[in-house]
Amino acid sequence: MSRFVVNGGKRLCGEVEVQGAKNSALPILSATVLTRGENILYNCPKLSDVDASLRILRYLGCDAKEQNGAVLVNCDGLCENEIPDCLMREMRSSIVFLGAILSRTGSAKLSFPGGCELGPRPIDLHLKALRKMGAKISERHGVLQCRAENGLKGAKINLSFPSVGATENIILAAVLADGTTTIINAAREPEICDLCDFLNCAGAKIYGAGEGVIVIDGVTELNAVSHNIIPDRIVAATLMSAAAVTKGDITLSGVIQNHLSSVIPVFEETGCQVNVKDGNMKFSAPERLNPMPLVRTMPYPGFPTDAQAPLMAVASICNGTSVFVENIFENRFKHVGELTRLGADIQVQSKVAVVNGVKSLYGACVEAQDLRGAAALITAALIAEGKTEISGIEFLERGYENFEIVLSSLGAEVRKV
Repeated sequence: MSRFVVNGGKRLCGEVEVQGAKNSALPILSATVLTRGENILYNCPKLSDVDASLRILRYLGCDAKEQNGAVLVNCDGLCENEIPDCLMREMRSSIVFLGAILSRTGSAKLSFPGGCELGPRPIDLHLKALRKMGAKISERHGVLQCRAENGLKGAKINLSFPSVGATENIILAAVLADGTTTIINAAREPEICDLCDFLNCAGAKIYGAGEGVIVIDGVTELNAVSHNIIPDRIVAATLMSAAAVTKGDITLSGVIQNHLSSVIPVFEETGCQVNVKDGNMKFSAPERLNPMPLVRTMPYPGFPTDAQAPLMAVASICNGTSVFVENIFENRFKHVGELTRLGADIQVQSKVAVVNGVKSLYGACVEAQDLRGAAALITAALIAEGKTEISGIEFLERGYENFEIVLSSLGAEVRKV
């Protein structure tokens, strides 16, 4: 297994471009199943999760490849409606293929997804919605067998929680369904909007993306398109965190300010200066960071749960006490134990973490246990005294493209061994 070796204490300076959003790329790759012809996806990040999606598409009979910096997908040859267990287990987002395959072929068979263990992410919202659209679904021995022999029908679906995955699956099932589908309490994340932009360009009729109610009028077919995937707001927040702990001064290009509207104020509370103009963010950190009084993770447009871990690494060296309340996933504090190995002072009680800032961190051997926890450990290692070795970076590579190269280009001393 590979690991990162970080020599801390290097101030980050310079400019980098923010990669494409993982959480946009994965549902859009699933959406290509519904189209005819060759899709061209630009700014698609090179990640292990993207590779897993491409392998699923190829298994289904699609032509999926990388060429000249873009991802090309043609699903005209789709001939399978089953995803084997070994592919489903590679990532949580694999469940988003369910709605697309079911809509395209009238049936789908797949196992429950894998990925980071963040506690229960029940897919009952997905299944309940598909059943309401006419699907017959049986669950036996960890396998889902879904059928819609007469096609899916439009329906009014009220989500009890604004689940991103359920919203995506319903949209993918509804765009070719017979009639109108209305999603009430839909997820509002920018990645949902990006998926809907892709589908609308392909010929779908989706209204209200980014709002609490989304309406989809079913169409008979979708055509292939060229699409540019939005920048990854969580990667941007992680790079901001890395600059904050190292007293850095960086510029992030390809940023959409509105997507970071809940993150920027938290950094400004610490004393960091953030200025965004024409998609370029200039970010500079003070000598000593103020604490973050209270950070609550919430569905968008609230503070993103995916940014909680790297921000906690920042809080660990702030001049005072910060409080984090995790409202999305119950196992989202796995990084805490490893941060304390680096000298952080963090107390956890249920869904609340109290972080007492310390003057300095020190290098140690630590192990990442999930994607965003890996980002937190790297962030902390950048300021830790001495050498830090981070194992479990296969989690990091699910969401961060060549992160050691990106950080090194800004002046960090990071190498993959």
